[in-house]
Amino acid sequence: MIANTRLFWVLSGFFLVASIAYTIWSYVYYADAPSELQNELGIEWVGSIGLLLSSTLAALIAFYLGRLHKAQGAELPEDRLDSNIDDGDAEQGFFSPWSWWPIVLAAGASLLFVGIAVGVWIAFIGAGLTVIALVGWMFEYYRGNFAR
Repeated sequence: MIANTRLFWVLSGFFLVASIAYTIWSYVYYADAPSELQNELGIEWVGSIGLLLSSTLAALIAFYLGRLHKAQGAELPEDRLDSNIDDGDAEQGFFSPWSWWPIVLAAGASLLFVGIAVGVWIAFIGAGLTVIALVGWMFEYYRGNFAR
């Protein structure tokens, strides 16, 4: 967590310096440009503000990660030099490697979005298939050989 916090602070500083350099560069470039390309101040604002907002976003993430690290009160395994890989190995949940329902769900969602873009009648078919896939995936362990 400490490494991530430092990384985002460095990114924030980089984007701030890049924003200042970009603003100065665009001012110098537009000062020599023909009159139809010049704006009021001679600065290209989209890139300058975009880089400034990137700096702000990186600073917000770094601040959040720093506060989160302080609130935890202990070192994470990735912050310790003497930790092993197994120290950070947490339970990820239970997944069915033989289940076909995620593929059916992806097909239903694809049809749903294609229907929104192309024709509404396809969206109704996709919505029905999506609902069937969600119900099937949720209740696949309550039928047949896998009933509990």
